[in-house]
Amino acid sequence: MSSSDIFIGETIGTAVLILLGGGVCAAVTLKRSKAQNAGWLAITFGWGFAVLTGAYLAGGVSGAHLNPAVTIALAIEGGTKWSDVPLYLGSQLLGAMIGAVLVWLTYYGQFRAHLTDPEITGAQSGEEAMVDQAAAPKAGPVLGVFSTGPEIRNAVQNLATEVIATVVLVLAILTQGLNNDGNGLGTLGAMVTALVVVGIGLSLGGPTGYAINPVRDLGPRIVHALLPLPNKGGSDWGYAWIPVVGPLIGGAIAGGLYNVAFA
Repeated sequence: MSSSDIFIGETIGTAVLILLGGGVCAAVTLKRSKAQNAGWLAITFGWGFAVLTGAYLAGGVSGAHLNPAVTIALAIEGGTKWSDVPLYLGSQLLGAMIGAVLVWLTYYGQFRAHLTDPEITGAQSGEEAMVDQAAAPKAGPVLGVFSTGPEIRNAVQNLATEVIATVVLVLAILTQGLNNDGNGLGTLGAMVTALVVVGIGLSLGGPTGYAINPVRDLGPRIVHALLPLPNKGGSDWGYAWIPVVGPLIGGAIAGGLYNVAFA
């Protein structure tokens, strides 16, 4: 597998993953979207289909890691060279940022309608605005389209949730035996992985929104910070380390468990 294969496959695959995954979040969240308020089931299945599509596109090119946690686990397991890890991770982050920009372009009108609606922005003046600003959460009104956030802000619990969910995901991938030769996921494997992602979202996604992928959260969060969105609010950088560190720890644990229990 050449460096160009890794770069092209991981960039395109991750971009499609984030385009479809972030797209379903935008569809459910934003005003003037036909899918507004479609709910958690729509989001979980949307992300599952996003994984399926991204993995199918990139599987024959780069192995369709699409996730630094998977890359780290495969390096520990031995299916990926450690020398290739930086290229995988850089390509995945670039793809995630491209995907987030494409979500913004696709829903440009909906973002404008949403972020200029007084009911959404809570437009106020005078003393009330000063009180609200002091008590306002760090997350902005559309940050959830781009990145994850906890329902209860507890760093230990939030980190543990991301670690546990990522261990489940990565073990499910490794135990399929589809990446042992570096050839990536087959069609059936991509479908199984997509269903695992849906299951994780339904069962373990409630506390944090189940990032289970560092670039899925970090890349779009960077784009959120850079995009010229009016009234978008903050990017919640104080929380941003958890959906990065948690999945990386989970991927490393899964790779070690695989070598001990399944290799």
